[in-house]
Amino acid sequence: MRSYPRWLGIAILLVIATVFALNHVAARVAFDHGTSVVTGVVFRSGGTALALLALLFILRTPIRLPPLTTRRALVIGALIALQSYCLYAAVARLPVALALLTFNIYPMVYTFISWAAGVERPLPSALVAMVVALFGLALALDIAHTGEALTDRWAEIGVGVAFATGASLVFGSVLFLNARWLHGVDGRVRSLLTMASCSVIALAGATATGAFALPHDGTGWLGLSLLTLFYGSAITVFFVVLPHMRATSDVAVLNFEPVALVFLGWAILGQTLAPTQIAGAFVVVGAIIALGMAKH
Repeated sequence: MRSYPRWLGIAILLVIATVFALNHVAARVAFDHGTSVVTGVVFRSGGTALALLALLFILRTPIRLPPLTTRRALVIGALIALQSYCLYAAVARLPVALALLTFNIYPMVYTFISWAAGVERPLPSALVAMVVALFGLALALDIAHTGEALTDRWAEIGVGVAFATGASLVFGSVLFLNARWLHGVDGRVRSLLTMASCSVIALAGATATGAFALPHDGTGWLGLSLLTLFYGSAITVFFVVLPHMRATSDVAVLNFEPVALVFLGWAILGQTLAPTQIAGAFVVVGAIIALGMAKH
């Protein structure tokens, strides 16, 4: 299979990361105009599943899997539904860049789960990268305070940070299970099953609890439509270009997403961060990239 020039592959990944970031901006617009969080999960997952199904149909890729593998994919889909809800709940409560930065500690979660399971032991350099990432996150969240200042700040952002952290914990678990349960399964087929089951589970939960709420105006509908379009197109294009990448390590470029959100959140949503918070964001992204590239 012909590979792209490396510069082109990196440029495409930067565009994909930016489109992923726009998905979160669109989600915040939808939530601010009456859309419930679970509705966003239903539309995003369902739209992505349809896009992937169309892609697999065009490429004539078989999607039949053994029953055990299918059941495992459905379990992972349920976890993805929980992760998606938590992440969007964080986006609805925090500046979008801070929500995604907190979520992006999931490589640390995956590393610790693998360590606890006896699969692999991280090198000291990886542990240093984790500490640096947590320090940068504290700067980005502006929680490097003590006493009453910390209490006030936590009262302001605590619920959103808790949701983003929960999303990170669940997604780290998903990565661990993916590597063990679905190893060797075509990534497109794997994502189709998990996104489809995620959408069905979210819709069932929303219907049972009465939490399904559509936008109450045109702006909200635009946000809901765009979050579905941005996420579905980004994940579909990612799976199309991934086999053509010269180096799989280049996928670390997708960590540009929270950096893009710093600027998109400011330009579109008017969400501003202090210089120390922006510096913290760059520290987090750099540390996570270092962690991902560290050899175990």
